[in-house]
Amino acid sequence: MRTALVIGTGLIGTSAALALAQRGVTVHLADHDPEQARTAAALGAGSDRTPDGPVDLAIVAAPPAHVARVVGDAMRRGVARGYLDVASVKGGPRRELESLGLDLSAYIGTHPMSGREKSGPLAATGDLFEGRPWVLTPTRDTDTEVLNLALELVSHCRAVPVVMDADAHDRAVALVSHMPHLVSSLVAARLEHAEESAVRLCGQGIRDVTRIAASDPRMWIDILSANPGPVADLLADVSADLDETVRALRALQSSDETERNEGGAGIEDVLRRGNAGQVRVPGKHGSAPRVYETVVVLIDDQPGQLARIFADADRAGVNIEDVRIEHATGQQAGLVQLMVEPKAAAALKEALRERGWALRR
Repeated sequence: MRTALVIGTGLIGTSAALALAQRGVTVHLADHDPEQARTAAALGAGSDRTPDGPVDLAIVAAPPAHVARVVGDAMRRGVARGYLDVASVKGGPRRELESLGLDLSAYIGTHPMSGREKSGPLAATGDLFEGRPWVLTPTRDTDTEVLNLALELVSHCRAVPVVMDADAHDRAVALVSHMPHLVSSLVAARLEHAEESAVRLCGQGIRDVTRIAASDPRMWIDILSANPGPVADLLADVSADLDETVRALRALQSSDETERNEGGAGIEDVLRRGNAGQVRVPGKHGSAPRVYETVVVLIDDQPGQLARIFADADRAGVNIEDVRIEHATGQQAGLVQLMVEPKAAAALKEALRERGWALRR
């Protein structure tokens, strides 16, 4: 691939353009908002000038509701040898394109499984997709050259290609993305009118659960409108579990010992099923989940503290597998949770203590 046209310069489109430009591909940028395309160009994602002729690949980064229209228009104009979209829903847009009577041998639906709470070109980064799954949904009609162009794009973005049926993809993202987003929003909505004294007690748990609720509602309306059935089915199952959990909690309030025992068993059941589901979430780099030991370090909220910790861990010969930060309420301090291999934890603790760090249990 030597040339590409990115149509839609939001977070995903601009991030893909940045990755391609960094690998020597000549990238052209287009957007219904010319100012947004100019912003992406200023970031180094490519040029907002119209290409002189057909490019190798057109990448449509439009919301699901607009994919068919934008892809169809680009195909009629013959702007590229191959066409793909990166929308988060795949079945509906393809059926819309089929209804337009277009030759879809030059098209493939794709979906990079990556994103951020922020949107727009200013939130974009060339490494957004690195190590992340990128779903490809070819059909028997998909031209081999187009599939190869899509695979080349995935390679340039350093993502991991995953081939799926379009409708199977939509059911999968309803489970791992769309439904969790709504649940996160439902939890976060409880905080809207909560007492300030309660909100001030928020810790890392509530931050983890509500993080994705900060995303742009308009974008999510587009996504959910394109995949409502599978999401509704999953939420119905969650609703049934919630009803059972409420009944179990009410039973724990009973004066009857048998009811209390039944309530406790109900709560234990949902917690154990949660454990069983959580361990299936892929671990680092998509591999099987691994158990790490956590080393907790107290730090001051000052520049350079994290860099010092990582440097000290490096001098101790310990690789930090993951890191989390919990800020202390009302203090200019925080707790850094360093996840490491269990066999390396003792050496890391000793090294950090020697260098003056305060460790917590």
